[in-house]
Amino acid sequence: MPTTWTRTPEEFHKIYTANTDAFYRLGGSSMAKELDEFMTNCALSLWSKAGGITQRHVDMANQLYSRGQPKPSWMLWSLTGSVCESEVFLPPVFYWNLAESDAKRGTEASRTFIRMLTNILLYLAAVDDDVTYEEAAFITECTDKLSAICDTTGVRKSKEGLNPLDFVTSSEPSFIEKHKVQTQTSGGEQSSEQKEETADKPDFDELMAQLDALVGLTEVKKDIKNLVNLMKVRKLRQANDLPVPPMSLHMVFMGNPGTGKTTVARIVSGLYAAIGVLEKGQLVEVDRSGLVAGYVGQTALKTQEVIKKAIGGVLFIDEAYSLSSGGENDFGREAIETILKAMEDHRDELIVIVAGYTGPMEKFLSSNPGLESRFNKYFFFPDYDGEQLMAIFRKQCEKNGYTLTEDAEKAAVAMFTELYENRNDNFGNGRDVRNCFEDMIVRQSNRVAKLEAPTKEDLMAVLPEDLEEEDEDKE
Repeated sequence: MPTTWTRTPEEFHKIYTANTDAFYRLGGSSMAKELDEFMTNCALSLWSKAGGITQRHVDMANQLYSRGQPKPSWMLWSLTGSVCESEVFLPPVFYWNLAESDAKRGTEASRTFIRMLTNILLYLAAVDDDVTYEEAAFITECTDKLSAICDTTGVRKSKEGLNPLDFVTSSEPSFIEKHKVQTQTSGGEQSSEQKEETADKPDFDELMAQLDALVGLTEVKKDIKNLVNLMKVRKLRQANDLPVPPMSLHMVFMGNPGTGKTTVARIVSGLYAAIGVLEKGQLVEVDRSGLVAGYVGQTALKTQEVIKKAIGGVLFIDEAYSLSSGGENDFGREAIETILKAMEDHRDELIVIVAGYTGPMEKFLSSNPGLESRFNKYFFFPDYDGEQLMAIFRKQCEKNGYTLTEDAEKAAVAMFTELYENRNDNFGNGRDVRNCFEDMIVRQSNRVAKLEAPTKEDLMAVLPEDLEEEDEDKE
């Protein structure tokens, strides 16, 4: 298999031109020189993340400048010192003007620019013999900062994100039936409605919008985007007959309940399917009860059945440490061995995500050498603070047609601030928000039911007393 990039600098210039043509049509060819200079600096910054800029990089960068009008190599070499010292991506001045123009005219040239930049950087990252996590992180940084400018200037945002219950990792059913969590479990066959939803998977942009819409989880979202960019470049290298070193895609999600672990796992499975890493992208969620049987020999069969459902997607094991907590003769260890074998046998068609509390998860992974060697991507899900809890609650109210009065808004902020500051080991994060929301609905319904002729506004309004716990001693 070849160890160098199969495209010549001239051929790559055609790729660059194809990607920039649409942008030039929207933004105007008058900015060609400014754009090419910016892209050249981006290319040099990207390659510097990989450990250094070679003459081949310079030849490639020359092809980016002024529509093929070569920039002298010595000028590019003189730029590399300052570029390599720069650790942050700085959006170009023209992009701010472009975003402001889009906001006024209702156009999307700035969004087109982000897609164009991402495509080019992905190709540039694939030039080297290997693609690094630092390169993927740089691409994520570029797109995130440009997207933030679009949002700041009022350019149309991406499609609406997840429904409120998607911020909660509990698999317990809610009485709000219209908000079903679209996760396949091991408890039985999917309904026809669930199968339809699974078959009709969201596209890549929708999934990224869902990821961005999640409250908090800044570092988790950034790391997920880095991994997605890394996998995109690996797919590009494979398409160009370039070597791709082995890479484990299995993950560890550590954090308290209700911090969005299942939600993020579902998004990851969809994203990997969208970029071709996984064939289907379904999420199969289980815990110990879905893997371990009560008799010798049955656990392996039960676990194999779950794995079969997860092939082509993600197997999400919640509270995975419970599999190793029963001693040497516990059947949970048989489930672990079966899963480890499947991870090896189906390394290209199955991703396993184990999740649970941070301390027990660390102990679980160190309990078996095979586990520790196969899981090398760790994601920590922090507790939501009071402001983030309030943001989740506000989203739930908005999506379900409830309007907080000014006094209710203040009462809710105080309630969630106190909930966070006084949290204990039983703190449920998003689950506590859901409980507060459902309790609020009950109190609000009882209050409105007493009105003689409630209006639409009455049905929607949430008052401070709807948020207060009922005093059992009150007559």
